[in-house]
Amino acid sequence: MLDESSVSEILATVRSFIRNDVVPLEAEIDANDDVPAHLRKAVKELGLYGFALPEEHGGLGLSMYDEVRLVMELGYTTPALRSLFGTNNGIAGHTLMAGGSPEQQAEWLPKIASGDVVASFALTEAEAGSDPSRLSTSARRDGEDWVLNGTKRFITNAPSADVFMVYARTDPDAAPARGISTFLVPKDSPGLTVGPKDAKMGQFGAWTADVYLDDVRVPHANLIGGDAGLHRGYLTAMQCLAHGRVHIAAVCVGLAERLVDETVGYAATREQGGQLIGEYQLIQGLIADSVTEYRAARSLVLDVARDFDSGADRRLGPSAAKYFASEAVGRIADRAVQVHGGSGYMRGIAVERFYRDVRLFRIYEGTSQIQQVIIAKQALRDRMT
Repeated sequence: MLDESSVSEILATVRSFIRNDVVPLEAEIDANDDVPAHLRKAVKELGLYGFALPEEHGGLGLSMYDEVRLVMELGYTTPALRSLFGTNNGIAGHTLMAGGSPEQQAEWLPKIASGDVVASFALTEAEAGSDPSRLSTSARRDGEDWVLNGTKRFITNAPSADVFMVYARTDPDAAPARGISTFLVPKDSPGLTVGPKDAKMGQFGAWTADVYLDDVRVPHANLIGGDAGLHRGYLTAMQCLAHGRVHIAAVCVGLAERLVDETVGYAATREQGGQLIGEYQLIQGLIADSVTEYRAARSLVLDVARDFDSGADRRLGPSAAKYFASEAVGRIADRAVQVHGGSGYMRGIAVERFYRDVRLFRIYEGTSQIQQVIIAKQALRDRMT
């Protein structure tokens, strides 16, 4: 694991890259729905495709605490940039880390960590989003192969993915959460088709699409975890999502910091009625609420990350962090638009773009309502046992 000096150097390098190279191109990324090629190249050279993956497989091996500090820097700009490599470090890469066999990890993780392979996490379906245990994609054994059929929805990086971590039902007679397995499915597998890019409200430059599996045949060796991984896909998914929720919470903190900066900067320079709007107490109230929520979210995420690293809490804390930070950044974005007034409603203004971008964080990696259920059930379980 890297020492604090090395981590501090990485954070400083990423901070400079984000603020000097990416921020000036945000409007272009939003308008073109694409991240420029030179930025894609730069993030590979910085090692950002593997910061959360093990050092022995070519990653940086950051702890959860160090990861969230890095992700807060990445969150300061358009979420589209982080989305390029987010699934490699997060739910897709961690599918292999949590459930993969040593042979699968050795074969795939170095390519994922380097960015030579883009991995997608194919779990969500039209009728199995908040409750993935109800997924209907099937996988049946046929000799030495598995045959997959089904449709996955809203799959991040699907249009550019090289491999998909596909969650499918391998035992239709088992309880919903007990009959699911995970498969490595290369993009060029016959029968696998990626639909057109989704037309979203925000986060332009971050691509999602449906993935169709029509008698897709993969060898038994592509069953993640091998024989030991059969029917363990749901448990693997839950482990990956817990990590992902802390990660997403950190993104929200980075965005909250940026929105606070945009809000304060505008209030300190914009005049109305012959004085700076920041001198009006009602504007100061909006700023105070946003600063307080940003700082509270940041402290919560760092605290949850420490407990994640120690193993003290990898369930309630991640959900609490994701719930609070995603809701807070939504409120902070709303206040930012309000402080900007009519200008904040205009395209081309940063807070308008972020207002659209942050709305998604209350939905994916488990909606706010799902986080409420997890938090309450865990709190009650801890008291009742």
